[in-house]
Amino acid sequence: MPDHAPCTHLATHDVSNQPPVSGDRDLLREDLPLAEGLAREAPAWVAERLAPLACNAGRESWQVLADEANHYPPELRTFDRHGRRLDEVHYTPAYHHLMHLACGGGWHGVAWEHEGAGGHQAHIAALYLLTQVEPGFCCPITMTHAAYPVLRQDSAVLATWGPRLLAHDYDPRALPIGDKRAATFGMAMTEKQGGSDVRSNTTRATPNADGSVRLTGHKWFCSAPMSDAFLTLARDEAGIGCFLVPRFRPDGERNGILLQRLKDKCGNRANASAEIEYADAWAQPIGAPGRGIATILDMVQQTRLDAATAPAGMMRQALREAWHHAQGREAFGKRLADQPLMQRVIADLALETEASLALCLRTARAFDGAPHDDHERALARLLPALAKFWHNKRGPAFMAEAMECLGGIGYVEEAPLARLYREAPVNSIWEGSGNVMCLDVMRVLGRHPECIVALRQELALARGAHHDFDRALGMLERRLDATPETLEAQARWLTQRLAQCLQAALLLRHAPNAVGETFCTARLGDEATPLFGVLPAQAPLAAILARINP
Repeated sequence: MPDHAPCTHLATHDVSNQPPVSGDRDLLREDLPLAEGLAREAPAWVAERLAPLACNAGRESWQVLADEANHYPPELRTFDRHGRRLDEVHYTPAYHHLMHLACGGGWHGVAWEHEGAGGHQAHIAALYLLTQVEPGFCCPITMTHAAYPVLRQDSAVLATWGPRLLAHDYDPRALPIGDKRAATFGMAMTEKQGGSDVRSNTTRATPNADGSVRLTGHKWFCSAPMSDAFLTLARDEAGIGCFLVPRFRPDGERNGILLQRLKDKCGNRANASAEIEYADAWAQPIGAPGRGIATILDMVQQTRLDAATAPAGMMRQALREAWHHAQGREAFGKRLADQPLMQRVIADLALETEASLALCLRTARAFDGAPHDDHERALARLLPALAKFWHNKRGPAFMAEAMECLGGIGYVEEAPLARLYREAPVNSIWEGSGNVMCLDVMRVLGRHPECIVALRQELALARGAHHDFDRALGMLERRLDATPETLEAQARWLTQRLAQCLQAALLLRHAPNAVGETFCTARLGDEATPLFGVLPAQAPLAAILARINP
């Protein structure tokens, strides 16, 4: 047999007409709407503390870890090799690096360290940045953050768990709380038969002599099942109660939290969600007996604001990817970034991103002001549901449009847009679907008239700034005067329009005229359409596009 020479691969073409590798970014310095929003809404310390995170989170190496965490999703380890129950979730090291990025900076606890003094604004801005690294791992960050106001309802519980919840550290080890440096929290509310209707829950709480309880039942979705403790709802003699369920009982043995399986989800693949059984699980009551739903609402309000912020962060990442591609790619003799239709699409995406961020930051300021200001307290009651509903309704269409800007390369898994597209629906479903959000908005407006007063005051601050805005306010006022039955039938329209009008008011007051006026015409004018890229003929595209990456 003759010897064969090694095969030589000849280049068939040059790789050209592709955008350059984006490289490391400073996610605060390059985000003018975020920098302006923080300067407007937050104390100076917030931007100063965020600056190192923004620089670090923009490194390309984090995207490599995000890809790994999604490519190798968590695995359930039910038993050890001897057949003993483990009920543990195994993650790739990349996931733990992502958790260290968030917890090491204390972003899960910053709202409570600086409560009433910019803490919520710091948390929301950090979540907006962390989402641009990888949205999935932000779920346990959100729930750990949101658990704190519930823990404060019991001084003994707070003394044990509070310091570890606030620790600037991440400790993934499965150990009793006394052996942990830091703790994370999950939640387990919904059951198969009820979903959002938690009043139909059947999990039973049986009292022990020492005041603790034993839980027996199932939970259809348990978020972040690797957490050190869970807040859950169960039924006792007084009704539906709220309970804290630790991974380990006080005697150091594993608690009766049996992980049945991990959910195989459309997106959010770096994060685990599980079906669980409570098999005589030890738990502590928190809050008043029979008032579990009211008790847990302290947590839900927090998680809803986070669920409104995540799509804003995802929009920013998708916008940045689309604009970077358009600037580095030519078609039909000129750059995509110079094509009139592409400019209109990306400018419209930029408007949506800026409007969503503005509403998130304003809501966070309301959270910070709520303890000492009636106006801010009224806004804090209403705005999370508004923002969560509308930002998440815009998210999937936004991701699809941004993906289309890249063409086929946007649809492949190497690009983050495919991951963002699969991720987009989850925050709409989590913590209450769209209909639940709209019904909550109607409930707040019906039971808390001070919320309507506060919202009208906010909207009135921009009255007279744009004719389409003024006309939209007039129509909104007429609809709000309808009967309760009519209001519920129009709940989706009202919730959408309230959110859009508030976004418009914020942009008219605080953004450049090019942004605020174009947003009003495109969203509230005669030719308003849900289709991205339909902007007024004379829209100042250059001024809007210049704000994407100044």
